[in-house]
Amino acid sequence: MTNHHRCGLAALLALLTLPSSAATPAASTAPVAAVASALPATPALPGPVAARQFILVDQATGQTLAAQGEDQRAEPASITKLMTAYVVFKALGEKRLRLDEPVTISERAWRAEGSRTFVEVGKQIPVEVLIKGMIVQSGNDAAIALAERVGGSEQAFAELMNAEAQRLGMRGTRFANATGLPDPQLYSTARDIATLSRAIIRDYPQFYSWYSLREYEFGGIRQPNRNGLLARDAGVDGLKTGHTASAGYCLASSAMRAGTRFVSVVLGSESPRKREEASMLLLEHGFRNFETVRLRKAGDTVLRPRVFKGGVEQIEIVPATDVATTVQRGRAAALRTATTVDGPLVAPLKAGQRVGEIRVLDGDRIVQRVPLVAKTAVPEGGLWARLRDTILLWFQ
Repeated sequence: MTNHHRCGLAALLALLTLPSSAATPAASTAPVAAVASALPATPALPGPVAARQFILVDQATGQTLAAQGEDQRAEPASITKLMTAYVVFKALGEKRLRLDEPVTISERAWRAEGSRTFVEVGKQIPVEVLIKGMIVQSGNDAAIALAERVGGSEQAFAELMNAEAQRLGMRGTRFANATGLPDPQLYSTARDIATLSRAIIRDYPQFYSWYSLREYEFGGIRQPNRNGLLARDAGVDGLKTGHTASAGYCLASSAMRAGTRFVSVVLGSESPRKREEASMLLLEHGFRNFETVRLRKAGDTVLRPRVFKGGVEQIEIVPATDVATTVQRGRAAALRTATTVDGPLVAPLKAGQRVGEIRVLDGDRIVQRVPLVAKTAVPEGGLWARLRDTILLWFQ
């Protein structure tokens, strides 16, 4: 073999040892989600919304349909208990807690101010009872008892709440307790509360039905759900009220009709009636003017592109989430999709690794972007497959 041939073979073998990123851009394996945005032009609200801050979003896409002061800091009051519940639901999902597990009520929980489930100090109450008492009766005592069981103390539990808020992208939120009682270090925004509401509905549907309970009885005391929308509209099935003198009357609500779900948040209303009227105005505005269109389901194969240097030559790539968007009624027929792959795909690839993007277009305007990910893992191929594909990649 001549020196020229030896050098050429050595160069090819050297290329085989290069990391895949040398041939294709690095792909993220971090959690992915649809990229949502506000619609550029939406029908005007039919009247004023009686709240200091408010927002209306589509559950499936997160698109904002109406808003005012949605990123301004505000006191969430007992809407805080949505995050308390979210952290408890996570503990249940991870088998760190059981619904039938008895929780001993501490004196601190028993002495909780404000709304109560009326649990007694020293008694052992099942987790499910405490959750329902917190959701329906807005029991501060139940919330503290759950926080102490999951976090060890309410203060430690608040840090778990903040960690989840950060993970969900609630950038304008800080939690200081599990109840929502006033604290200088407790604040949120209408947008963040909508984000949290969507997360509860999306991540824990097995528990969401508890938010539609009209009343709950414990210890012979029957208390109604403070969310009056549950009695006003059959489509409303959640979520949570809140009130303090400084926060005003607040309500995070959700409703579904004909497969479309909207979430509304109103903060700082002057009365329970006005927070309900403001919420219904927003929800009706959504159902009257918009619809959610689902074009692809998460996990549906979109493309089968070539994979270089792999044990297989093709891979199925799928949307990371449902490909859906919110459009004004009558615009669904104008929607189309376009897909791109992030350069030549080079093994190894991990299942769930981002490899491209699918875009939803309304005419020439992009209205939604959803990551495309590898449906299965692709290991690195053998020596000759890698050698062959190294040469092929020179011509890509």
